Amino acid sequence: MKKNQQYERVFNHFDYNGDGKISPLELHQCVEAIGGELSLAEAETAVEFLDTDGDGLLGFDDFVKFVEGGKEEEAFKMYEMDGCGCITPKSLKKMLSRLGQSTTIDQCKVMIAQFDLNGDGVLNFDEFRVMML
Repeated sequence: MKKNQQYERVFNHFDYNGDGKISPLELHQCVEAIGGELSLAEAETAVEFLDTDGDGLLGFDDFVKFVEGGKEEEAFKMYEMDGCGCITPKSLKKMLSRLGQSTTIDQCKVMIAQFDLNGDGVLNFDEFRVMML
């Protein structure tokens, strides 16, 4: 089976209602069904980030881009919201809040400090990759 056919099969499995799009609820339900953990808030954030046409749903191309694209780069972009190319305590707090975790800026500074290799108070992509290992 070709890679694109495999992607299509997985996509169709996620697309419960067969409308050719994956909603946040469908993403949440499918991940839960296969034994993974993904809250509805996390699914909403993932779909919002990956949705290229702004309809609030993942099309097949969005899905393939996510699967084939650098997952670390995609995850980094979800946390890096200030447009500065790094994860700041403020952007980390905002993302964690979207995921239902209440944290303070000081707590976020402590989290960042654990992986901040150059001591600049923010995480660049290389530091983020180390954190993900």
